Amino acid sequence: MSKGSGMTRGDRRRNARRERLRAMLPRDGAVVGIDLAEEKQAIAVTDHDGRVLARKTVRVQAFRLGPALEWAVGQARARGYAAVTVACEPTGARWMQVQRLCAERGLPLVCIQPLVSHIARQQQDLTMHMRDESDCVLIARLAAELHCYVPEELDETWAQLRHLGRRRGQLITAATASVQRVRDFLSVAWPVAPAACAEPFDSLTWLAAVQVVAGRCGGQPERLAAAGLAQFTTAVREALGGWGGQRVSGRICRAVFAAAADTEGAVAWSRRGLFRRIADELGDLQRTRAQLRTVEADMVAVLGELGLSRLGDIPGLTAVGAAAILAETGDLRRYDGSSSLVKHAGLSPADNASGAFEGQAHISRRGRPGLRLAVWRAVWPLLIHNRVLAARYQAMTAAADAAQAAHGQPGTGPRQAGAAATARATRAKARVACAAALLRWIYSMVVHGTSWDPAAASGAPAAAVEAA
Repeated sequence: MSKGSGMTRGDRRRNARRERLRAMLPRDGAVVGIDLAEEKQAIAVTDHDGRVLARKTVRVQAFRLGPALEWAVGQARARGYAAVTVACEPTGARWMQVQRLCAERGLPLVCIQPLVSHIARQQQDLTMHMRDESDCVLIARLAAELHCYVPEELDETWAQLRHLGRRRGQLITAATASVQRVRDFLSVAWPVAPAACAEPFDSLTWLAAVQVVAGRCGGQPERLAAAGLAQFTTAVREALGGWGGQRVSGRICRAVFAAAADTEGAVAWSRRGLFRRIADELGDLQRTRAQLRTVEADMVAVLGELGLSRLGDIPGLTAVGAAAILAETGDLRRYDGSSSLVKHAGLSPADNASGAFEGQAHISRRGRPGLRLAVWRAVWPLLIHNRVLAARYQAMTAAADAAQAAHGQPGTGPRQAGAAATARATRAKARVACAAALLRWIYSMVVHGTSWDPAAASGAPAAAVEAA
């Protein structure tokens, strides 16, 4: 904090950001607000007090908005406004057409976040009234009040990474859904099958074996016993290649073959149809996982094109995990600092204090949920394999764990239950703090072009980290 003025670094950054926006939206200029839709575009020309100077609704697609923009600029110039700025919401990909048209005409463009316009719509008249003709005025007013941001010119490589990240998320969701459906069907048709392996859906041999049974048993797995274990193993080996495997686990193969004759808990009158569904779902799961492997390989390749393969040098963070995070963040150079990145993930603490009241702080959960999910998934292996993050997590949870141990096992009294609840909450907060730390590490490595340095990550001297 500055001693003379009392301004913080955040104050100075916000002031600088507002000055840049004010240069694009001068007080003596006009604002053209556009509410974008598929084939209908509502346009309003306003001054900086929100007074509407002209309106127009055109039924064209966004890429044909050129004449309408020229009409809006002409209306503003006719009323004495030399500077004209265009504002819109980033609706789908249509805003990129507006960006192109504005660049061709030398017009500055700013965007309004949909959440900001949604809240402003409620504040305006305490209703949820929403029409294109009123929303374009609202967009122009928010831009004049500097509740806007300057959209980036999307780089082709970063755009490809973002697409692959979304594709990967869809495939993970589809694969998880297939696993759940297969698990449900097996619980009725062949309940003993999952017990043949400790982690059945992570075992390629188990998946190939169940696929062979479902595709060849005709609703009666016990019939496969007549073929013999050797023939069954050969069929599983042939099916294993489709799952990306190379070597059959004899122990699991024998366990599945033995379970084929076990009818305990099976609903006989539904088995035939259920096994057909299991075979179909396993086929879907097989194809989805193959596509997922291809997408993840493409993400790693794009990460290399960006010159960021070194992010995989962070212990516990794979190249795929780093690519998944960057697919949600975009180019990190567009953020003011690492704190802005943490806020964008919704992992920054949201204080709850006023006067003498001190409420409990929680994470904001604003920003980009996909980014928060990606970094949350990535942080778990780091807590095991990354010494720096593991030490930080242990330091933050040591006191709560010690208090829980001192009170004994939970369930023996109110103090024990309270200590256990406190320890769980502390561990959750520590994981959030570690996730934020991971984002800060990635920001530093990308923006400053550095490599993984455990000393810099921990803030301790290098000799102390090497001795740990």
